[in-house]
Amino acid sequence: MHQIIIHVDMDAFYASVEMRDDPSLRGKPLIIGSLPRERGVVATCSYEARKYGVRSAMNIKEAYRLCPMGVYMHPDFEKYRAVSDQLHAVWNTYADAAETIALDEAYLDVTKKAGGWENACGIARTIKRRTREELGLTCSIGVAYSKTAAKMASEEKKPDGYFEIPTPQAFVDLIEERDVRVLYTVGEKTAGRLNGAGIRVVRDVRERPEDVIRLLGRQGEWIVRVARGEDDRRVTPYRPEDAKSISRELTFQADAEDFAFLQDVLLLLSMSVERRAARAGLYGEGVSLKLTYADMKSMTRSKLIPVTRSAACIYREAAAMLEQVPRRAVRLIGVGIYHMTSEYSRQLRFEDLAPQAAGLLETDVTERLKALQDRYGLDFAGNLDRIFRGETLYRTVEYMRKHRGGAA
Repeated sequence: MHQIIIHVDMDAFYASVEMRDDPSLRGKPLIIGSLPRERGVVATCSYEARKYGVRSAMNIKEAYRLCPMGVYMHPDFEKYRAVSDQLHAVWNTYADAAETIALDEAYLDVTKKAGGWENACGIARTIKRRTREELGLTCSIGVAYSKTAAKMASEEKKPDGYFEIPTPQAFVDLIEERDVRVLYTVGEKTAGRLNGAGIRVVRDVRERPEDVIRLLGRQGEWIVRVARGEDDRRVTPYRPEDAKSISRELTFQADAEDFAFLQDVLLLLSMSVERRAARAGLYGEGVSLKLTYADMKSMTRSKLIPVTRSAACIYREAAAMLEQVPRRAVRLIGVGIYHMTSEYSRQLRFEDLAPQAAGLLETDVTERLKALQDRYGLDFAGNLDRIFRGETLYRTVEYMRKHRGGAA
């Protein structure tokens, strides 16, 4: 039996959750991300905002220029994650295998559970109904013979759409006269190279496969296959240990030149990374530091370490790397762990190397956190879980930056 794959994609997910929870927002151009007076970008926006040209990843000031009457909100990622868990719990009920792509998106292999095309389409419609009835949200769904076709189908009738592509020929017929960028992996640069050779629509790819392969090599071979409707990739369930890294970063609303303040921020970011890693049951074998300077030039530093997710170890290594970088005004700072593993007990641990030093590190973090509270007049007692939510951490760091600047 050929694969039958459902692709589920929520409609303007963050914005839809906010409109569900606050009906007064419905029908308004809602932009989730930074506020107009802040640095940052649009995370997502409602379809009403998209009519003004606003789109995801757009600079927030450009979004405000296009849509000054919009409603602007910071995202609440903890809420979105909770809703996402509910969504995937519904969707996964019907799948032989489920591949989570994002909080609001997944591929579902329903080949065996459905047993045939008609049943698979029935499952897809049931998912749409349950998503609306149980969570008060709409999704767009594509049912197809492959992952590429299923994703294409889900995008065909957005928002609140439903579309079927049962065969490779149906896929080819649908896209043959469309721009080459409709093909999976063809972005702006690749499209530019193809256009330069006179290959502009999918039909051109099908008629000139040798030219595509000559231009793009192995990627060209893949593009030719997709243009023919060929895609045998399987739905692969996501495993937390497949993550390449776990990190946390913050953009300041004004450039930070005080490296003592940056050390304080690193402490909070390291503790946040520890919590994220613990939630995923993962550890890292390397620590990374990221900085973006005021001139938008970025740099990263990294170091391999014995396996850990300890905030103390993360902070120690990141702080040491921060001491070695050029001291210029900083726009963004981030810290993370990489080379992820779930097998902590089988690895050589930091405590195995120096148990007394590890204990001192943990004590040092506790003392630094207390000093940080005293320095900024903050009260973390009982509030750390709330502080490490995205919005609250951002506001805490901004308060610290302004307080430090005023104190200076």
